[in-house]
Amino acid sequence: MLSASPTTIVRTVLVADAVLTGRGAVGNAVAIENGQVAAVGESQEIVRDGDHVVVYDGGFITPGFRDAHIHAIPYAALLTGCSLKSADSITDLINRLATFARSQPSGTPIVASRFDDECLIEQRLPTRADLDTAVPDRPAVIYRYCGHIAVANSRALADSGIDAATPDPDGGIIDRSESGEPTGGLRETAAGLIATSLARGAPLPAADLIDGRTRLGGLGITSIGAMIGYGESPYEQLAAESELFRDVAGDLPIRVHGLSIASTPAELSASARTPTDAGDRLRWIGVKRFSDGSLGGHTAAMCSPFSDADTTGTFRLTGDDIAVSRHSLKLGGMVAIHAIGDRAISEVLSVFRELLSEGAVPSDLRMEHVSIASPQLVADFAHTGAVAVVQPAFLSSEEGWLGKRLGPERMPWAYPFRSMLRAGIALAGSSDSIVEPPHPLWGMAASMDRHGIAPEEALTGLEALGVFTSGGAAALREREPLTVGSAADLAVVDCDFRTATPGQVHDAHVLDTYVGGHRLHVDRSQPTWMD
Repeated sequence: MLSASPTTIVRTVLVADAVLTGRGAVGNAVAIENGQVAAVGESQEIVRDGDHVVVYDGGFITPGFRDAHIHAIPYAALLTGCSLKSADSITDLINRLATFARSQPSGTPIVASRFDDECLIEQRLPTRADLDTAVPDRPAVIYRYCGHIAVANSRALADSGIDAATPDPDGGIIDRSESGEPTGGLRETAAGLIATSLARGAPLPAADLIDGRTRLGGLGITSIGAMIGYGESPYEQLAAESELFRDVAGDLPIRVHGLSIASTPAELSASARTPTDAGDRLRWIGVKRFSDGSLGGHTAAMCSPFSDADTTGTFRLTGDDIAVSRHSLKLGGMVAIHAIGDRAISEVLSVFRELLSEGAVPSDLRMEHVSIASPQLVADFAHTGAVAVVQPAFLSSEEGWLGKRLGPERMPWAYPFRSMLRAGIALAGSSDSIVEPPHPLWGMAASMDRHGIAPEEALTGLEALGVFTSGGAAALREREPLTVGSAADLAVVDCDFRTATPGQVHDAHVLDTYVGGHRLHVDRSQPTWMD
């Protein structure tokens, strides 16, 4: 690392092997002044007397990575909580849950996440009886890694008033025995019925929330689209998630753009307030609603039944969801709607067309996931001008069972990223963490490798970089990154996206992250993920 020795430092200039965007190389240097990009180009043309010069030999400067869809509170909780992703049997899951429960204060409700029934020897969901074995004395709830299925123990069901007489909520299913008794499984909106029994826990410490954002910054992430729960999240505990963010707004190390998971206009208005001391680090940008569930849980809304189950999933978008979407637009926000199955995508596109006819701006409409899209749906999507927020890492976690869910005829429709880009759709990358690890480089690598799923839809390294930078900025209402006058939000990596293989992208390292021109100080010995 070299530096000039000026008497007065006016600007900082970062110099590397190349400056890369999704369009290619744009020089080898970036000048930073007053937190903004002052110049981009060749170092011999940019560096001037008085500049503070930082040289990264073997490094490549890129726009900061954007994770346009992440569950920020659950991610912070996961780092100090209990992940069940590595459990390979019901017995193993029970033992892990029991061990975690013993480490928690007496009486505290137990929440664990990321179990995957596809990885269990028994190939089934756990039941209330299984959880009672692990945690017999207090409420306990575990969440499938997709976040769309919960399993509760008997105490949690009882505390929430869920019994044989409880009807299935709209858009949800309570799993039951032949006699009608709940077996513990709660699908889609039914999972929200259990949140009240978890509300006695202590709120997430502010230090944990800040630390979680710092660890994301160490991955090169400079901005996130935070899905902020309101009323159904087990992690909100004593306060709405939006309140937790407001409390730490002035100390956030990266930019947080909040999308409220609010069910009513009143909830949305309450969660849309931004504190006066937030500066440019916390901003509300819209509402997030759901039209279906997940492929893994057989709750994605499909036009035809799954190939391995006699169901077309669960469609859960209601008139109330559309009403709160209109309210978001009225407040100046965006509308983000979760849609995974082909039926869900089609229905949400119809809603988007309706909102556009009422005056909505195309770039204010986001569809989250867009997992199973036929060529006709891709064309229909492109016609709306909406933004697609996708999660390439799903390709790596679903490769073992996606073909079983879809069958050979629908597999070419899975995550059609290249077709979407070719159609002119704005594609924004994300992790949906805690569903997947929040590592942007891993997501980029998955979009290039495809893990055998519709390989013709693979992206190049530069295209993948663009999806997680420029694409993410569009989904978060940020300026085009690495342009003069834009925020100096940058990542420095040891990877040349022009030539790197998927494996090289996956294994690359983030050397430094800059937010508003300031280098983040990150303890890289701290874990950024737990399985």
